[in-house]
Amino acid sequence: HVQLVESGGGSVQAGGSLRLSCVVSGFVNCMGWFRQVSGKEREGVAAIYTGGGSTYYADSVKGRFTISHDSAKNTVSLQMNSLKPEDTAMYYCATVRAPPTWMRREYGGRWYDSATYTSWGQGTQVTVS
Repeated sequence: HVQLVESGGGSVQAGGSLRLSCVVSGFVNCMGWFRQVSGKEREGVAAIYTGGGSTYYADSVKGRFTISHDSAKNTVSLQMNSLKPEDTAMYYCATVRAPPTWMRREYGGRWYDSATYTSWGQGTQVTVS
């Protein structure tokens, strides 16, 4: 099965930046970043459909976070700028394998739902003070 490994988390002051990376063991077209605080549900942050180049963002991070894909390194990154204390969470990358038709027709409306994904990384902690 697909293996995912996140890195890049850490502690940063408000207004600072971090770049998270997720290395995936196999080729996938749909990748998402989620975050979770203890006691709360997992929240979709950003996602990318690499086959078509479409990106998706939660309203709370639009204009501050950027998701990107590097096919040569088989990684998906999340550049986080202007960080706020409310961004503090454990961040996870996730992926799902699906037919191209499903990706084109359905992924845009389901990227933010954690139930969409079948493979998850172990998480990396981001703390903003």
